[in-house]
Amino acid sequence: MRLRNLCPIPFSSPAELLAWDDALLETTEAGGPDTLWFWESASPFVVVGYGQEIAREVDEAACMQREVPILRRCSGGGTVVQGPGCLNYGLTLRIEEAGPLSTITGANRWIMERNRRALATLLGEGVHVRGHTDLAFAGPKGERKFSGNAQRRKRQGLLFHGTILCQFDLSLIAALLRFPSAQPDYRESRNHLDFVANTGLAASAVVDALRNEWQAEECLTHLPTAAMRQALADRYGRPEWHRRR
Repeated sequence: MRLRNLCPIPFSSPAELLAWDDALLETTEAGGPDTLWFWESASPFVVVGYGQEIAREVDEAACMQREVPILRRCSGGGTVVQGPGCLNYGLTLRIEEAGPLSTITGANRWIMERNRRALATLLGEGVHVRGHTDLAFAGPKGERKFSGNAQRRKRQGLLFHGTILCQFDLSLIAALLRFPSAQPDYRESRNHLDFVANTGLAASAVVDALRNEWQAEECLTHLPTAAMRQALADRYGRPEWHRRR
C-alpha cells in the first residue's frame, strides 16, 4: 500500500492540531488519498479520549495551576499529555470491504504490526504490541509503554493516530494525570513513571522509519484548510465540546 505523505502541517494551536485529524479523515472519507502526517506540540496540553470523563482521568487543579489546556479528541483510548519530545502521527486509510481494515480488531492488528515493524528497525526486535494498541519494550520493572494509539472509523475511511515518546518530560504525566480508569493487563497497576518510557530516539528518525514502512513518497499540495477551520468552529474551538463530560 502506497500513501501520499502530508508535509508537516502548519504551526497550529493545540485545538487546531486535533482539528487537522478530523479534517484529514473527512478528506479520505470523501474519496481523497490515504495520508500519513506528523506533528509535535510546542507546549504541553492534555487530551482525553472521546468518551472519557475529565474529572476521572485528569488532575484539573494541577492543569489549572500550570496553565495546561485540557482538550478532547475524536477517537477513543486513554488520556495523554502532549508536548515537546512527544511525536504524534496520523494515518487515514480507505476501508476495503474484504481487506484487513474491514473490522476494528483487524485494523488494529494490521496497522499496529506495521508500526511495530517500523519501530523495531530503530529499537530492535524487543518491541511488542501490547494491550490492543500499545507498543512496549522490556524494562527492569516489566514491559514499558512508549506508544499509545487509537482509531476512529467512518463508512469509507478510518483515522488511526498515536503518540511516540521520544524525549518527553515524563514527569508531566505523573503531575497532570490520575491513575487511568482502564488499564491493560501488562501494566499490573504500576504508576505512570514505572509504566511509560522514552525511546530516546530523534523524532526525525521515527518519521523516516514510519514513512518508509508506509511507503509515503508524495506530498499533498492542497491541505483541507477549510475543513480544519470548520471542525475548529464546530467542535475543537468550543470549550463546551471539550468539557461535556
